[in-house]
Amino acid sequence: MITVRKLTVYGAGWCPDVKRSRALLDAGEVDYDYIDVEADEAAEKAVRELQGGNRRIPTLVWPDGTHLVEPTDPELTAHLEGR
Repeated sequence: MITVRKLTVYGAGWCPDVKRSRALLDAGEVDYDYIDVEADEAAEKAVRELQGGNRRIPTLVWPDGTHLVEPTDPELTAHLEGR
């Protein structure tokens, strides 16, 4: 179980989906931690645990434990707005 105090975004700098999700969060002035799974073995392990062994990015984890994997902009926006 991953415990976070604010939104955590797991990704990699080369990934266009990560860049897109981070741009949406930045535009909305959402406070989040970014962790590069290629530079942090523990983070990669955490992502794989959430995904049953897979490593798909971006993976976004909220303080309540909910998470999204490779969300579209509409999916991410809906989650941020509580829909």
